[in-house]
Amino acid sequence: MRIVSGMRPTGKLHLGHYLGVLKNWIELQKENECYFFVADWHALSTSYEDKLNLRELSIELVRDWLAAGVDPTKSVLFVQSTIKEHAELYVLLNMITPLGWLERNPTYKDQLAQIKTKDIHTAGFLTYPVLQTADIILYDADGVPIGEDQRPHIEIAREIVRRFHHLFGCEVFKEPKELLSPTPRLLGLDGRKMSKSYNNAIYLSETKEEVWQKLRGAVTDPQRVRKSDPGNPEVCLIYDYHKAFSDEETIKKVEEGCRTAGIGCVECKKWCLESIERVLEPMRERRAAISEDMIAEVLQKGEQRAKAEAAKKMQAVNEAVFEQRCEVEK
Repeated sequence: MRIVSGMRPTGKLHLGHYLGVLKNWIELQKENECYFFVADWHALSTSYEDKLNLRELSIELVRDWLAAGVDPTKSVLFVQSTIKEHAELYVLLNMITPLGWLERNPTYKDQLAQIKTKDIHTAGFLTYPVLQTADIILYDADGVPIGEDQRPHIEIAREIVRRFHHLFGCEVFKEPKELLSPTPRLLGLDGRKMSKSYNNAIYLSETKEEVWQKLRGAVTDPQRVRKSDPGNPEVCLIYDYHKAFSDEETIKKVEEGCRTAGIGCVECKKWCLESIERVLEPMRERRAAISEDMIAEVLQKGEQRAKAEAAKKMQAVNEAVFEQRCEVEK
């Protein structure tokens, strides 16, 4: 299948991003043709006032991808804003997308209600799913890896494709399918959502010493005051990290040791550190070998491949819209 997915360049990636997105990308690239892009235009939909250095953030985002194991020989990596066809198709799709479809989008309504620190009453935020649709269908994506909360966006994409075909009598696009992937919810070290703004995240670029300092201060079972007190691993944040990163044998030892007071929280956290390090240490080794020139070369090659596909698709789109002709008549 051809897979299309993107990430917004809004800051350093953490363990939550690895579990929720990157781990899945790395598996998908083994058997599929993957297009992974830096969604810098999407970042502006909510962060247009934040004065972000999107070029620098885009480079660092790709550095995290490469360090995590995304392989540019297997996947096409590029920055969204370098392929102007995304914007061209976005404009055309906006012309035919009913306003009601976007206003009824549950993600739009939820975020309007929840985000109070930013002004997101903008056309860009409302039409976010239209730009997302352009990103996907421009490359004839067969599948789009998403979490459950993104399902309405993919349904809007399919509706827009069907509407385009009906209006212009031409089968130009594929209807994308969602690839629902398990996205484990990894909480931050204080029990809240893992977020840069809460200062509770473990970043993929941190040293072993930095990771340990953060784990040492992480919240555990509040009822376990002394090492001799038996605990309940199900209410312990560190146990969740073990379930995400440790092997079955370690998880079993943690559960038994906690319930019987056979181990203390510090020992449990040290085991957790070693499990996380099995993921992060190879990333550090790869990161050390990644230069800015290498990133530039990867993005240039990816841009060339993406540009060729996008230009071909937009030629068919423009023929359908402006010349009312296409190769396959309905």
